[in-house]
Amino acid sequence: MTWFEALILGLIQGLTEFLPVSSSGHLEIGHAILGTASEENLIFTVVLHVATVLSTLLVLWNEVAQLIKGTFTTMKWNTEKDYVAKILVSCIPVFIVGVFFKDEVEAFFGNGLLLVGICLLITSTLLFLSEYLTKLRMRKQADGEEIGHEVTYKDAFIIGIAQAVAVLPGLSRSGSTISTGLLCGVKKSAMAQFSFLMVLIPVLGEALLDTLDLLKGELVVELGWVPMVVGFLAAFVSGAAACKWMIGIVRRQKLTYFAIYCLAAGALAIIWQFCH
Repeated sequence: MTWFEALILGLIQGLTEFLPVSSSGHLEIGHAILGTASEENLIFTVVLHVATVLSTLLVLWNEVAQLIKGTFTTMKWNTEKDYVAKILVSCIPVFIVGVFFKDEVEAFFGNGLLLVGICLLITSTLLFLSEYLTKLRMRKQADGEEIGHEVTYKDAFIIGIAQAVAVLPGLSRSGSTISTGLLCGVKKSAMAQFSFLMVLIPVLGEALLDTLDLLKGELVVELGWVPMVVGFLAAFVSGAAACKWMIGIVRRQKLTYFAIYCLAAGALAIIWQFCH
């Protein structure tokens, strides 16, 4: 992999991690088009994910700092502890998948674009459905107030299931979690923040496990440091911009454009698979 290919893939990861269009699916498409070696993909993908997690911390630092302060500076149960507890509940499904089904999940990657295309079509359907039902509720809301409720523990677990299923390439994590939250009746503003904060623990946990495997020699880095640094910086900068942009988009409820994009991208991925 050259530094230019790493730059392109880093930009793809950063821009698509927070937009509801599936970063994993677009990385698979990017690898297929660029012809980058599949054995390099795993550790490079981990590096890109760490970059986008750090970009999330940058954009949402005030919220993260408030949660940390409220959780560790008092023994009393408060709003911050309650919110962190909901994030932990949302991590249960993806923890189970990561611990017990990691090899099975990794087997889905690098096997062509058919699955990616199908999952992008599913993402498109989820986005269309959630926006339609949300607009339907808005028509019944006469006072102009934001519809929906804050995230409950039940919502957190259901949204967590959506995040666990979204490990499949082409099934957007942000698209799946945001759509699921909206379908559960969660407020748009609450769902935008929760969706981006809930991913921090799983991605950092995955990065830690892969780092341990790397130190034990179970993962071999065949990729040079220059491509990894270039990819990291590209994902970090573009991820910070996309995260800030996406929060505003969710609050304004304009997901139809992404649904149309996923529909087109999914169809093209399937066509590419059958033509190559």
